[in-house]
Parts: sequence; structure tokens; C-alpha cells
Amino acid sequence: MNIRLRDFKVKSNIVPIVVPGSKSESNRLLILKAWHPSITIENLSTAVDTVNLKKALTLPIDNIVDVHHAGTAMRFLTAYFSAQDNIKVTLTGSGRMQERPIGILVDALLELGAEISYIYEKGFPPLSIKGKKLSGGTLILDASVSSQYVTALLLIAPYLENGLQLNFKKRPTSLPYIDMTVSLLKEIGVDCFFENNVVRIAPFLGKLQKEHFVVCSDWSSASYFFSAVAMSPIGTKVALSNFQKDSLQGDAQVMEIYKQFGVSSTQLNGTLIIEKTSQELPDKLELDLNQTPDLAQTIAVTCLGLKLPCQLTGLHTLKIKETDRLIALKTEMQKCNATVNITDDSLSLKAAGEFPKEVIIDTYSDHRMAMSFAPLSIFNAIVLRDAKVVQKSYPNFWEDFQRIGLNWEVY
Repeated sequence: MNIRLRDFKVKSNIVPIVVPGSKSESNRLLILKAWHPSITIENLSTAVDTVNLKKALTLPIDNIVDVHHAGTAMRFLTAYFSAQDNIKVTLTGSGRMQERPIGILVDALLELGAEISYIYEKGFPPLSIKGKKLSGGTLILDASVSSQYVTALLLIAPYLENGLQLNFKKRPTSLPYIDMTVSLLKEIGVDCFFENNVVRIAPFLGKLQKEHFVVCSDWSSASYFFSAVAMSPIGTKVALSNFQKDSLQGDAQVMEIYKQFGVSSTQLNGTLIIEKTSQELPDKLELDLNQTPDLAQTIAVTCLGLKLPCQLTGLHTLKIKETDRLIALKTEMQKCNATVNITDDSLSLKAAGEFPKEVIIDTYSDHRMAMSFAPLSIFNAIVLRDAKVVQKSYPNFWEDFQRIGLNWEVY
């Protein structure tokens, strides 16, 4: 489905928008629930990725599990199925998923004694997995490529005979996502140590200390509302529901980042109020997004809309996402008359000219490309190709943005 976005003027909403539960929290909790069926989860994410993971955890008769575009599910399930005794699984995904590397995780699991083989190309899905009891031990891991490799291992670590110690070769990327995993393990009663470049997880032999979890709404999804408010006049407000002050999600950093765009945020009784309070901008925005790479597209497009030069670094993980997000951003931002340079881990917006009257934006089967460019329709009409791709993480995105003032129609 292609849609045209037009005449977007953010109107302050009275009833808070119900942003879906965090996909990151939900997916981790689903794996923990698979280990401990007594765990209950409230406000579980409605994202297609989470739905696919939940379905995959109930093995089909033929034991072929297709996670489609869900990278998190692919990585978490690779480890989970490997540690399940007497299970045989073929784990596959979309064409793009079969281009996304998984060799670092598979190598680590093989070192622990797992039985995994590649069906086609070495280092990439699909995988043939024969589950077995794993003893655990100590691994040296390159965690600079993806934090999901680390989390996949941590989510099986308490159920290995000897637990698990991970020694990282260098500082892990997307560290808040590893912190989230460790925090959830601690909440259920697992003995965890995480300091500097070492994570140590003891075998879990006790009783669950916590069984009911309420998933916080997704801060990555909230970022698109921050972007829309940043491009709006002073006084514009949006309210979002179910955002906790002490969130496990690293992307809660969006509140601090968007102060530089003149956007303030307050939290009261679980409601997040976002308001445009200043039109003052820095001469240039410079950010290291190594720990919050999922905010990169949102921030880049906000800078484009406000014609604010920026230098964004720490983006090396964007190349192995649903698409090569650095190339995709450069291509689509250039359609808006911007001068953009990229490297393997950075994006530089040098200048932004006048926007075309209407621009057609490709989404590359990437939900974040669609959602990050939507607020740009405040300034000019935009046609978004394959707009339904938002279902991957935020199925009601277009309806919610319509509630705050976006006009859209099927194109």
C-alpha cells in the first residue's frame, strides 16, 4: 500500500495516544516465559515481530519456523532452540533476513557444543538446529556488531549447567539493550554480574522472584512524535500513555536529545507530555548514537526538516538492519534536495535546500524508514511506498498520526 501524506499540522490531543508496548522488552519476556510458563505479561507489543516470535515459540508440526523480517526473533530463537533438548528446527526468514549475518552468534553457540548447520551460505540463515542440553562455560565474543547476539546468549545462560561468562573483545554496541536483558534476568532472580567488558550469569536453580510484568510503551516509537513536535510551532503538544520514568529502554534518551530541537518532555502518572518550547537550534547537531542506533533515522529526518546540519556517528549497525539504513537515508534525503555524506558508521547532513512540492519516498521494507519520514509532511506532500511496513513494530501508526493531525490517503 502506497499512501500520500499531506497538510500535516500537529494538533494537541486531549486523550493520550496509546503507543504499543516495547518490542525489545516484549521479545525478551517471551523468551523468559518460554523457560518459565508461569510468567504473565501485560501490554505485550502488538508488533508483527513480536507476534511472529510468540508464534514461533509454539513449534509447528513440521518444525519449520519462518520469522520473516524479524531479526530479533532470528537471533533469540537461534540460541533458544539450540538449548532445547531433543528439538529439531529449520529456522528461516525473508530474503533480506537471509542476507543478514548471524555467524558470530552461531560460532559462539557451536563453541558451547550446539549442533547448528547452515542450509545455504555459511554465516547466514536459514539454519538447521538440533537442540541439546548445553553445559555453558566462558566465551570471548565480538559484541561490537550487534547487541542481539549478546542478549540471545544471556537468555539461555541461566539454564546452562555451568552458567555463562562472556568476555567482550571491545566495548559492546547498543549497551542499553544488554543492560535491559541483565535487568530482566535479575528481576526474576538470576544471579548476574556485568562490569566493564565481562558478563557473568550463574545457573538459575531457585524460585522466580517476579512473575508478572507490565511492558513499558516503546520509546523508539515515541521518537516519531518527538520529531513531529520538533518541526511544529511553539506551544504544540502531544500526550503519550504508559511511559515509565525508570525505563529499561535506552531510547528513552530521546527526551534529552530532543531538548536540542527545542522540545521539552514531562512525565506524570505514566503519561508523557511532549511540547515545543523553543525555536532556537544549535549551529550544527553532533551526536554519537552508538548506544541508541534506532533513533538515527528519526533524528536525521528531523534535522532535514529543520534544515539543521548534523554529524551523526556510531551508526555501524545500521548497515545490517532491515535494509542498509545509511544508504537508504542518503538516497531518500537527497530526493529532498539535501547534501548528505555517509561512511560505514556515520551520516553527515551538510545542507538542505527547498523541498520539492511532492516527493516519493521508498521504504525498503524498513518500518523505521516509513515512520521517520512521516513528520516531514508538515512541510510538503510525501508519497510513501509500502506504508504497511510499519506493522513490523507499530501497527496503528498511521491511525495514531491521523489523530494528531496527519491527513493521508491511499495513493
